[in-house]
Amino acid sequence: MPRLEWPLHVVRRVALATAVAVALVTALWLGVGWLQERQARCADGVVEQGPDDECVGVTDGAYVFAPHLDAVTRRIEEENRRVLANADKEPYVSVAYFTSFTSTADDSNSAEGVRHELQGAYLAQFRHNQGDLAATPKIRLLIANPGSKSTQWKHTVDELIARKDSPDRLVAVAGLGPSNNENLSAIRRLSEHGIAMVGATLTATNIQGINGFVRIAPTNEDEAYAAAGYLKRRGIATAVVIQDVAEGNLYASTLGTAFTKAFQDGDKHRLVAERMTYDSSVSSAWQNELRYMPGQLCQQRPQLVYFAGRGQHLTHFLDALANRSCTDQQFTVFTGDDTTNLSAEQLAHAADTHIEVLYTGLSHPDMYRSAPQAVSAPSAKNFQPGGLLDQWFPRDTRDDGGALMGHDAVLAAAHGIQMAARWQGQVVGDAVARMFHQMDGTQQVAGASGFISFQNNGNPRNKAVPVLRLDGKGHVEFVEVSAAEGKPPQEQ
Repeated sequence: MPRLEWPLHVVRRVALATAVAVALVTALWLGVGWLQERQARCADGVVEQGPDDECVGVTDGAYVFAPHLDAVTRRIEEENRRVLANADKEPYVSVAYFTSFTSTADDSNSAEGVRHELQGAYLAQFRHNQGDLAATPKIRLLIANPGSKSTQWKHTVDELIARKDSPDRLVAVAGLGPSNNENLSAIRRLSEHGIAMVGATLTATNIQGINGFVRIAPTNEDEAYAAAGYLKRRGIATAVVIQDVAEGNLYASTLGTAFTKAFQDGDKHRLVAERMTYDSSVSSAWQNELRYMPGQLCQQRPQLVYFAGRGQHLTHFLDALANRSCTDQQFTVFTGDDTTNLSAEQLAHAADTHIEVLYTGLSHPDMYRSAPQAVSAPSAKNFQPGGLLDQWFPRDTRDDGGALMGHDAVLAAAHGIQMAARWQGQVVGDAVARMFHQMDGTQQVAGASGFISFQNNGNPRNKAVPVLRLDGKGHVEFVEVSAAEGKPPQEQ
């Protein structure tokens, strides 16, 4: 059979056409990939993730995660640029503030709350870099968003880990709230990579004993004992506990258990019924569960209802209780610090039920005026009328305590950085974390929310706990400063 031979010019044309086709396919593939990457990229270090295409990741302030964060983000960006401009004269490291900055109605944190936390974090950065606490190394403050309910925590944590050995020189992460499984997973992964951590609003008692992690918020157990002490002094003898049993709600599970333990004291102070429960993870049922509870309470007639659930569920329960059949029976409702995450509108709605609502907060500006010995005056003054936060962000209130907690978390990180740099020179995450355990006596953190030192498990020692009340207009009233051991620590 004769062999078919192609003319040389035909072979060349076929080869050229094949090469062109391959090049076009490659270019098309690369182009599609580039386009997809461009479409998914929100900014440097920030990408779209998840079913709702949230912009998550880490920014130095060049990107604003939500419009309401614009003013504080721009201030952080400006300070970060100033630090970089002076880097040849003054060394720097980075601290990231990590929380859900793209919060939705499903988040326990409100948009107002996370904004206030970031404002407080910026205040701490400013004080450390160029204010009354000026020290070196300077701090660049990064903003880390894990998305609504922290569902994209792994992407954001990996982005933070990558910045540990980069020019950012990340050594610590602050914030890390609220208490849920996603944030606990984030804490554990950061711990594995030797990054120091300071929780701002985490209160779940079982988040403890993790290498490199401390928190400035009182634990739920501390809050429960502080609440029980106040209620006993007030003469409350009988109570019922209502608790959210949703899996993963570490806040509710530890709060209800802690109050049950703290309140009971023989016949003098007792629970008059078995714990009542609802499950907020069952979206088709939890509101109905809360609606049926007032009928049982009318039969049990406790003086106090202790609500161990999120603030967003509290408002539904108060609506149900306001429509109870036993209108002659007056109830007092006491709950935990998640109430501080309610918006002004939600607080006003709660007040409309005309039910007395008290709760333990994480901090409050009036602690300085009512119990000045329990907080640091130089720190607390910044949160008073006319203080720095009032000058910078005049339209924001401080009653939710978020700004104070964000400030104190970053302040603790800054204190650890300063202590680590004093003798060792080079500052790294695990060195900063070890300094947390030396913050006692004269080295305690002089916070706006109280004087802070840490136990070996990372919890604060006998942290000051404010007892707060909603007034008839939904405004927050300061009642007193309490603590798990009765009296909070003072300046030394």
